[in-house]
Amino acid sequence: MSYTVKSLNEGDRELIAFRVGDQEFCVNVMSVREIRGWTPAMAMPHSPSYMKGVINLRGAVLPIIDLSARLGMKPTEPTQRHVIIVAQVHRKVVGLLVDAVSDILTVSEDNVQPTPEIASELQRQFARGIMAIEKRLICLLELEAIFPDAESEAA
Repeated sequence: MSYTVKSLNEGDRELIAFRVGDQEFCVNVMSVREIRGWTPAMAMPHSPSYMKGVINLRGAVLPIIDLSARLGMKPTEPTQRHVIIVAQVHRKVVGLLVDAVSDILTVSEDNVQPTPEIASELQRQFARGIMAIEKRLICLLELEAIFPDAESEAA
């Protein structure tokens, strides 16, 4: 089965895949506004530990979220190799700090398997499902669950 077809069949979706640490994740490409290189962020006082700070994005203040820390993994020490995925969540725009963007995938709903029952409730909320694609396991993230309305309002 090909995952790189140019036209979408009914029920197919396009996802952008990226790495955080040794793991691969993806989000709906329709949530992504742009991908840009790492820009040092200005720290904000009293912000959550996973918020790296804010940057100036063409005159707009953009909060930068360390996705690794937000997912309960080791916090990222950003370098010039890291990238920021600018995404829209709950009518707000946030920057997601990730290690690298790897692919744009076209998948059908049949490719998405449910999150294992052994995962915590929080993990199941964050993860929409898991896909096995070309010997890789990729976790489909639910951005709206990772950043509830209250948090995106604070951002």
